[in-house]
Amino acid sequence: MDFTLQKLVGVIILGISLHWLAWRIRIPSIVLFFAAGVLIGPAWGWVDPSEDFGPLLQALIKLAIAIILFEGGLNLRFHELRQSGRAVKQIILLGLPLSWGFGFAACHWVAGLSVPVSVLLSAILVVTGPTVILPLVRHAKLSPRTASVLKWEGIINDPIGVLLAVLVAEILTHDAAQTTQSILAHFGLAIAGSIALGIAGGLFLKFAFEKGHVPEFLKIPMVLCMVISLFGIANLLAEEMGLLAVTVLGITMGNIRMLIFYELRRFKENITTLLVATVFILLTAELEAKHFANLDWRALGFILSILFLVRPLAVGLGTLGAGLKWNETLLLGWIAPRGIVAASVAGLFAPRLIERGYDDAVSLLPLVFGVIVFTVVLHGLSLEWLARRLELSSDKQEGVVIVGANPWTTELASVLRELDLPVVLVDGAWHRLKDARLRGLPVHYGEILSETSEQNMDLAEMGYLLAASENDAYNALVCNAFIHHFGRDRVYQLPFHAKKVDEDKGVHSAHLGRIAFDDEARFEVLMSCYYQGWTFQKSKLTEEHTFDAFVAKLQSPYYLILLTGKGKLAFGSENFAAEPAPGDTVIAFAKPEPAHLKNGGKKVNC
Repeated sequence: MDFTLQKLVGVIILGISLHWLAWRIRIPSIVLFFAAGVLIGPAWGWVDPSEDFGPLLQALIKLAIAIILFEGGLNLRFHELRQSGRAVKQIILLGLPLSWGFGFAACHWVAGLSVPVSVLLSAILVVTGPTVILPLVRHAKLSPRTASVLKWEGIINDPIGVLLAVLVAEILTHDAAQTTQSILAHFGLAIAGSIALGIAGGLFLKFAFEKGHVPEFLKIPMVLCMVISLFGIANLLAEEMGLLAVTVLGITMGNIRMLIFYELRRFKENITTLLVATVFILLTAELEAKHFANLDWRALGFILSILFLVRPLAVGLGTLGAGLKWNETLLLGWIAPRGIVAASVAGLFAPRLIERGYDDAVSLLPLVFGVIVFTVVLHGLSLEWLARRLELSSDKQEGVVIVGANPWTTELASVLRELDLPVVLVDGAWHRLKDARLRGLPVHYGEILSETSEQNMDLAEMGYLLAASENDAYNALVCNAFIHHFGRDRVYQLPFHAKKVDEDKGVHSAHLGRIAFDDEARFEVLMSCYYQGWTFQKSKLTEEHTFDAFVAKLQSPYYLILLTGKGKLAFGSENFAAEPAPGDTVIAFAKPEPAHLKNGGKKVNC
């Protein structure tokens, strides 16, 4: 019985399961992918990718990398360069050559490789794999500028590093009939052609979509087809040139305001999540004991020099005068994990160099995998911890975005701010933000669903969203747009004006946020209560002053917000997912007159 399909299905299921486990135990998923690949591959022998999937494996991995790079390109928005542009330019234009030069020194004098092989290996290692960087940045919740630099470097350097390695390999292994000048000229034309293909492909899709030449149901498949087509066509120009073409295609489509951009990005993120897990596990499962048999103390010294000398020096010197703070430079100098692309390029060129008489090229693959192992594990496990210590990441993303400025939300924002919770009040009408501005509350003037707001709003410290405008449909639209960012359990909206919404005729619950408080806490009810003198009352619970004791002093009806001692926030009227405990803070929106006993009657409108 052929178990090839079953093995592939098993790897996919394993990858998604590890994604969930990594989210649950709060460690980078890449670390688990690596461990799983080692276990099911060289350790237990359950999967042998080359034998199980044959020559098709490399083709599938290359296509997967192309899609991953395209998705990464979609996330590279030019507006990010306002804050990090100079640092990005320097870390690419100066940091990459410095990394190549310092890497060559480590390869030649520390690892003891010949000059030709050292030039190739150092070219391969200038890449910082986006398959590793993007999940790590997303997991660590870095500050916008630091995340932007790492993201741009990883995605831009990846095709550049690959092309650099291809160029070096071509020069080292070219036929006698070819000259270095002809190789360089051919490469220059291929690079220009690939960039032109990427830009033209993006503009063509924009034209076709906006002129109605493609139906809605075919737009996403058409984009996928364009990615695969450009990848194949560009590879005809020169080897691995397709990676550059799809990256340029992604950057182009991400910055020309295509109408399907958000739908496309969400779809691509889902595809990429699946591909990164599957490809990384399969590639790691390819490892064999012989890959590491020849590694000795010089190899270990080489890996350590890459980690602690080459990268910090390249970043430190390459970003001088770029306006980075010392803590940003320190973090960027440490974080540079290598991934799938470096391994695949090393596996591609090592046999070719060995055939041409470069005997020490046998060390290419083991050294690259050694760097991958150390960087994935050390950088993956240390990034979040180091970012917090350097104050480049928020310990707790517990801030609240409140959409819809009115007297009630302004008062709520003021109370949350008093509890040291980050908060921002968003509205598209300047006059509605007047009271909040006079109180010194953080506000954002603009349409939260617009591209401008996406570019300008800093959500690094924000963990919750409350849509509290008077428009029910708008609240639902905002929640649906931000469910992907915050998570469904952290997106709230006020209940609909109608007490019961018929899902067959109204908005489906899948598109709504969680209902804040209960079905009675409608916009007009809260505003009526506010104008009748209701106030926000807050109290920290202790062993003596319990939740029940606090509630007993309130008159019914009332609405509660719970802030746990760990910073978690929940809206409710009486019941919460977690039982209120000492150390938690309870905020009540209720009548100011205390009552000795709680009126247990049914809640009524004010």
